[in-house]
Amino acid sequence: MAEFNIEVFGAVERWTINGEARRNALSRAMVGELQQHVARVSGAERAVRAVVLTGAGTKAFCAGADLKERATMSEDEVRAFLELLRATLRAIELSDCAFLAFINGAAFGGGTELALACDLRIMDEAAEMGLTEVKLGIIPGGGGTQRLPRLVGKGAAKDLIFTGRRVGAEEAKALGLVNRVGDIDDAMHLARNIVENAPLAVGLAKHAIDDGLELELDAGLALEQRLYQRTLGTEDRLEGLKAFAEKRPPVFKGK
Repeated sequence: MAEFNIEVFGAVERWTINGEARRNALSRAMVGELQQHVARVSGAERAVRAVVLTGAGTKAFCAGADLKERATMSEDEVRAFLELLRATLRAIELSDCAFLAFINGAAFGGGTELALACDLRIMDEAAEMGLTEVKLGIIPGGGGTQRLPRLVGKGAAKDLIFTGRRVGAEEAKALGLVNRVGDIDDAMHLARNIVENAPLAVGLAKHAIDDGLELELDAGLALEQRLYQRTLGTEDRLEGLKAFAEKRPPVFKGK
């Protein structure tokens, strides 16, 4: 059985983790298939410009690692699994495609780390998030100690990671952990809004923001200038200007 149910809505795809019985946990098969799908939408064709990632059912977005599977793994196998997970989450960040996580239920440990790797997060009002690893004698191993403080600040990240506590939608929104509280329709609407815009521009804006955060301001401004220059010779820029003058919606082609 496929690990994901893939639905296509034009330039938007919805990927639903097909593991409700195990609370959509991160298994080796699931992460391996996720890596393949990320590579597909990040390839040269780039027909898919936004992905909404969610979990089957209503109880869990992704409850973290599949602990039943983990109990059967050697230390070397755990290390290999974490390398695969880290590479897959990094590929999400490096993709020109926009990734949106709709957190429709529990997102603990690796589930929160999966959401953190996405560009935007929309959370159901009844859902919960948390990096709960310290309660199992480990620390976040899929990038949580690095991505969370970049998103919510060092103090808030230490609070969440040191205690392993769970937060609901309103606190997550107040912390900046999620962008919006809503439902799957809100997530899909946001994705459709994104793909209405010039694909090259959205992808370059993503990289300007993500890569610029690691730089001093002057270096970040120089990065922005370089990426802006790449838009100047595109057909989409000319189409945007023409559509504005003609008072019509633009038809972007990603060229």
